[in-house]
Amino acid sequence: MKERDIQILEHMRDYCEEIAKTIDRYGQDFDIFFADRDYYKSISMSLMQIGELSNKLSDEFKDSTRNRMPWSFIKGMRNMFAHEYHEMSHDVIWEAACKDAPELAKFCGEVLTREDISDKEMDSGTRPQ
Repeated sequence: MKERDIQILEHMRDYCEEIAKTIDRYGQDFDIFFADRDYYKSISMSLMQIGELSNKLSDEFKDSTRNRMPWSFIKGMRNMFAHEYHEMSHDVIWEAACKDAPELAKFCGEVLTREDISDKEMDSGTRPQ
């Protein structure tokens, strides 16, 4: 895996963790999310950054993981934030924050852990099985 992809996945995971922390701080309550502009903007900005980062992943990585992660949807969310922010549905953002971000965080963690294990095996002179 390219070093650049590893760095991007780390940043994406960090933004997912920021989303989780924000939800913990304000509460996992759609009504609070809907009413609190700071809550809404915090979540939205993190989702937009994730979408921006997804566009910087190598085509090889996205192609090899397309069956596990909807990269075009993630990029599409970023485009909606950037170009149609005032029209974004609170429901869509809430679902992305509560459902999609945790799934992405898990995916990033699994890939990064697997990559770390492969690096350690290569450093020790053993081959991954």
